[in-house]
Parts: sequence; structure tokens; C-alpha cells
Amino acid sequence: MKALLALEDGRTFPCRSFTGPGEASGEVVFNTSMTGYQEILTDPSYFGQMVTMTYPMIGNYGVCPEDMESEKIQAGALIVREYVDFPSNWRSTGTLADFLKKEGVLGIEDLDTRALTRHIRNKGAMGAVISTSDLDPASLVARAKGVPPMMGCDLVQKVTTRFPYFWRDNRPVHVAKNALLDASIWRNGPDKKRVVALDFGIKYNIIRCLEAVGCEVLVMPATTDPADVKALEPDGIFLSNGPGDPEPVTYAVETIRALLGFKPMFGICLGMQLMGLAMGARTHKIKFGHRGGNQPVKNFATNRVEITAQNHGFAVDLTTLGEKEGIMTHINLNERSLEGIKNESLKAFAVQYHPEASPGPHDAAYLFNQFASMMDKRA
Repeated sequence: MKALLALEDGRTFPCRSFTGPGEASGEVVFNTSMTGYQEILTDPSYFGQMVTMTYPMIGNYGVCPEDMESEKIQAGALIVREYVDFPSNWRSTGTLADFLKKEGVLGIEDLDTRALTRHIRNKGAMGAVISTSDLDPASLVARAKGVPPMMGCDLVQKVTTRFPYFWRDNRPVHVAKNALLDASIWRNGPDKKRVVALDFGIKYNIIRCLEAVGCEVLVMPATTDPADVKALEPDGIFLSNGPGDPEPVTYAVETIRALLGFKPMFGICLGMQLMGLAMGARTHKIKFGHRGGNQPVKNFATNRVEITAQNHGFAVDLTTLGEKEGIMTHINLNERSLEGIKNESLKAFAVQYHPEASPGPHDAAYLFNQFASMMDKRA
């Protein structure tokens, strides 16, 4: 089925839908990973965005329930060069096209993804519309110009959990509505480190990684009051990834500021940006963002280069972070953006990349052990 993608700056790309009729809009971004399309589609950090995969053949290993990063597809559309409708993988339980159709998400192919990626890289991520019904370039460009920009939008409210939940048997189990949310809520006793995870768009594999280092994780809504967190008497606090601009998420910034120094705190991606804001820094939008499984980052503590998986369009501005608030621990070697911060006195640290990414590099998996060590009461 014929389709058309139009960017807000007037560039258009003819293509075809492999999921049937439909329309989609949002910010167009690109991801350089060769695999992991299901994890990318279900990552809440992609809410409000349409994802272009730079690897040309997508769909060849199908989909399976174990690879979900949230309960549903979060991205607005998937853009590929060539869709493969005959998956070959023993884990596959269905095709990518059927997965997208079931959730009403548009998938398009036969598009010059190299040209689209180069355009975004040169001009920056921008609003776009894809349609199978409106194929008039002028009409679609006009509509693309009306797509709300990412800056200034609080998208966390769209993806955060409404009710607290524990991670049991590799799935979320919601706490009963009438349950008393205090220290009695924990079930696994003193052998497990109690972690409250503030959900700004958390990926399931982050919870799995915390569980793997001996944590019992209670996921709480992004709007949770700091007093409610303290009442739970956790051993540590985790700040999750999530979508959009961190600056409008003022309620989370205030909560983090009130909790800094209370217990060890670890943040990933949006969690780092919110921690930076709580420490007094500012954030800024990156031209086309960092999305993929091959981003080189230097760790100043070890002087080693880590290959990392990333997905972010905003970053903390190091020049606005005073030494009393936090110091730089990691830097992106491609364009020198800030990739990690810490404050020893507050027992707080965060990274901009994704140490839990699956599939993806494992160079940064040590960070979960580092968090667990900080929470160890015997340390």
C-alpha cells in the first residue's frame, strides 16, 4: 500500500505500508542498532517518536513475549528499508507486521532510510507525518509543521504507572489498592535490598538487572511524594529512563531534590537528567540525539572506553553543574556530551546511557553492582 512521509521542513519520502492503512505523527529519529527492534518499539522512552532503523533488513527474527520492555508498543511508527515477513528464529511467536497491526501501529518500508538518516543528522530531529490516505506532499508537509515539538512537553505522565507494582516471576504485579504503603509492604526480608524505582518510563530489563544483583524492586508512579518514599524505608532509590524533555517534569525534580542524601540513588537516562536538574544544572536538546548500540563513552574512574547503548534526545549541560553539586564521571567520545555524574557526599550517581540494554553492549553492567554495593548495610 502506497504511503508518504513528510517532514516539517518540506522534505518528503515516498514509501509503502506493510501494516495496512493508517496515519502516524511525531518526531522522527533514527536508531543505529542492528537488532532489538522489539525492545526499541516497546521502550517508553520512544513515546511520541517515529523510529527509523538504519540497518536495512528488519523483521527477520520475528517477535516474542520475552523481549517486551513494557506492556505495549510505545513508538508511534516504525520506518525501515526492507521488511522481512518470514522470520527464522526458534524463539519467534509471530511476525513483526502482525505485532504492529495488533497494536494499531504503522510500519512502512521501501523508503530510502540512508537519505532520511542523513537528512536528520544534518538538519536535526523534527516533526513528521506518515499517511496512506493523504498522499499530497503539500498537504502532508503542512500537517507536519503542526506536530508539537518535544521541547516543553511532559511525556512522563503518558507512560508512568498509575499504581505501584512489584516485579514477581518476571512480570509486574500491582499492589492492592487498599494496601498500606509503608515498610511492611516488602516481602523478601533482609536478604534483599529494597529499591523504590520512580517510574518515568521504566524498561522491564532495568528491573530484571536490579533483581539480578539482589534487589526487591517496588515501582512507584512518577508523581509519588517524597514523604511516601521515605515511609517505605527503602535501601535505595532508582530513577528510571523515560521520554521527552526533562525540564517540564518539575514534580519529579522536586521529589528527587527532597530525596538526595536520604538513601543511595542511581539514575539512568532521563533519570540522570532529572537528577542533574535537582542538583541545580540545566539540560538542553541534542541536535539529532544518540540512539543505538554502539556509542563510545569514556569512564574517567578507570580511563577505559565503554561501548554503550543509548536512547536520548536531551542531555545535562556540564557547564551548569557546579562541583559541589556533582562531578563528571563519563563523557561521550563522539561529541563530548555529558554521560555520567556523581555526588559522593549524597551517595548519588547517574549515567546517560543504558547499562541494561538488551540486546546491546554489556560493558556497563557493573553499574548495577555498584548501586548494590552502595546499599549494602555492611559496607
